[in-house]
Amino acid sequence: MLYYIILIIFFTFIVIFTRKCYKYIRFRKIDNTDNESEANKMGEIKAVNIPIKADIKDVADWFLLKENMSNKKIQKLCYYAEAWSLVLLDQDISQNSDFEAWVHGPVSKTLYNEFKGFGWQELTITNPVVVKKRLDELFTKEQIEVLESVWDTYGEYGADQLEALTHTEKPWLEQRKGLGKFQSSTRKISKETMKRYYKSIAI
Repeated sequence: MLYYIILIIFFTFIVIFTRKCYKYIRFRKIDNTDNESEANKMGEIKAVNIPIKADIKDVADWFLLKENMSNKKIQKLCYYAEAWSLVLLDQDISQNSDFEAWVHGPVSKTLYNEFKGFGWQELTITNPVVVKKRLDELFTKEQIEVLESVWDTYGEYGADQLEALTHTEKPWLEQRKGLGKFQSSTRKISKETMKRYYKSIAI
C-alpha cells in the first residue's frame, strides 16, 4: 500500500512541476522578416542564419557563469538550450550538440567526458571575466537570447527536477522505448523530434 502511495505522490509532483515549468515558457519563433519593430514589441526571437562558432562546452560555460552546479544539471540545461535553439533559430546552439538517451535523461557525451573527473563536485568557472569575454565573441545576440530564456525558464530547478521533467518528454522517451529502467544506452535523441516536440509546447 505504501508503495502505491509513494507512486501517486511522485507522479503528482511530476504533473505539477511540468505544468509550472511550461507555464513560464515564452519561446516563440518568428520567420525572417524586415519587421524588426514588431518582433521587438512581441518580445520574440527572430530566426536568422547564424554561423555556429561555439562548442557545447562553451554552452556549459555560459550557464556556469550564472552559478556553480552539478554535472547533471549542466547536462540538462545544455540539452534544453539545444532544443530551443532548434525551435527558435532553426539550427544547433553549438557544435558537438548531440545528446544520448541515458538512464538519467539526455546526456552529451562530449560534456560527460569533459566533466566526469569532477564526480559529484559542483562545476565552477575559475576565471569568469576571461570566460565571459570569450563567450561574448562566440555567441550572437540571438543565441544569447535563447540561452537567457532557457536559464529564466529552467535555471531555478534542481538537477533531479530537470531529470524528472525530461523523463516525461517525447524526445527522451522515444529513444528509451524497449529499454529497461536502468539499462544503459547510447541511442541519439532525434533533433527532428526535439524540434517538433518543443515547438508544439511553445506558448
